[in-house]
Amino acid sequence: MQPISRRRALQLGGLGLAGVALGGTGLAWSRESVLDPRTGADWSEPKLLSSENGLLRVRLEAAEGPLTIAGREATAYGYNGGLPGPTLRLRPGDRLQARLVNSLGTVTNLHVHGLYVSPEGNGDNVFVAVQPGESFDYDYQLPEDHPPGVYWYHPHHHGMVADQVFGGLYGAIIVEDPDEPPVTRERVLVVSDITLDDAGRLRQPSTMARMMGREGELVLVNGQVRPTLTARPGERERWRIINACSARYLRLRLDGQQMQLLGIDSGRFPQPRDVDEVVLATGNRADLLVTAAEGASTLDGLAVDRGSAGMMGGSGTSSGNVGALATLRVTGTPGPQLPAIPAQPVPVDLRDVEPAARRRLTFAMGMGGGGMSFTIDGKEFDAQRIDQTVQVGTVEEWTLTNASSMDHPVHLHVWPMQIVAEAGRPVDGVIRQDVVNVPARSDVTVRVAFDEFGGRTVYHCHILDHEDNGMMGVVEAQRAP
Repeated sequence: MQPISRRRALQLGGLGLAGVALGGTGLAWSRESVLDPRTGADWSEPKLLSSENGLLRVRLEAAEGPLTIAGREATAYGYNGGLPGPTLRLRPGDRLQARLVNSLGTVTNLHVHGLYVSPEGNGDNVFVAVQPGESFDYDYQLPEDHPPGVYWYHPHHHGMVADQVFGGLYGAIIVEDPDEPPVTRERVLVVSDITLDDAGRLRQPSTMARMMGREGELVLVNGQVRPTLTARPGERERWRIINACSARYLRLRLDGQQMQLLGIDSGRFPQPRDVDEVVLATGNRADLLVTAAEGASTLDGLAVDRGSAGMMGGSGTSSGNVGALATLRVTGTPGPQLPAIPAQPVPVDLRDVEPAARRRLTFAMGMGGGGMSFTIDGKEFDAQRIDQTVQVGTVEEWTLTNASSMDHPVHLHVWPMQIVAEAGRPVDGVIRQDVVNVPARSDVTVRVAFDEFGGRTVYHCHILDHEDNGMMGVVEAQRAP
């Protein structure tokens, strides 16, 4: 596999993600006294909880306790005793009621990443704090026209996010298509990383790893290491892939098999796009079709350069080459031929709308106050401060500027972003994502339709240690008087 340079940015149809392949092991810990995983187990997925008659009512208990991770007994975090937590399957227009029970020793809360729901009250309100021993009843109403796709849930209490997600608190959310594309089967792949010692206990990252964004020694798919999937030739599978890592970028290849991308995050392309590989920043999701060809293939996680820590000695920061994440074995009688994937509606192009406002947001890292600072527009996060005020029913253009030497994947809650330019160059087509990678020393311009919902929420770097250290701001959507 030949490496690709940073300047030869990998763009799957202009997806706004640049990756550089280089050999390396990434950041973090030595490999001494690390859990020895069991590999090659049969494929498994989290428990599936589906809505009925327009309602899904669930109880999610966040707790530290005994879990099976990488085929071994471990002590980590999980929802309902699993890693990942249960997969929640919904339809547009459904109501999701989730009771979060906090059995941790620290405060927590819940964020439904990417869902287009209200951020107020008992909705996707990241300002809620659920204390140890307490519970909170979340209530989310999906609009009738909610975009189909793959989403996820995880904690979002400021200062605790990286520790709790890295420790095992996350799960998938599926919003079904009004007309499901014809496939043989669906699979959910929650990719995460973690570091456990040889006794199966969580190992804490170093101060440097927290500054750069921690990457775990074990890279998991649904809590397993290199599980084995099986299929028949000609079968078409739908893989819904979530990058639930705290900082690791994923560059995914499945050589020997046909891959077609339906979309990234909540965005969908009018037609599937043939791809050789997919790059996901932390928080991104891919909706992927895999048409099986006879033989054995590995889903490989290749290295991605996400910048360097120039102010701290110039060391490189690479999401290292982790090798095979899973094995797909294709044998047996060919499956029946399936019809073509129907075309999807062409989404509204926000480039045709005059923005009500244009803003520039600058993400920066620097030394100050006895340590490294992580800021947006020179300010660290303050939950009591409103950083941006927007009007409900308007479209705005935001230029996300990265003044640092590391990439920052920027996530805006509630409202998806349409990428319109990268480094000042216009982007073709309508590309909507809720996590947009902004390369080091560069910028990305997006447009956002602040439709329907009012209230306060946040935008931040989705390298979770950066978010916890201050790289987050508050946006308030106000309704016209």
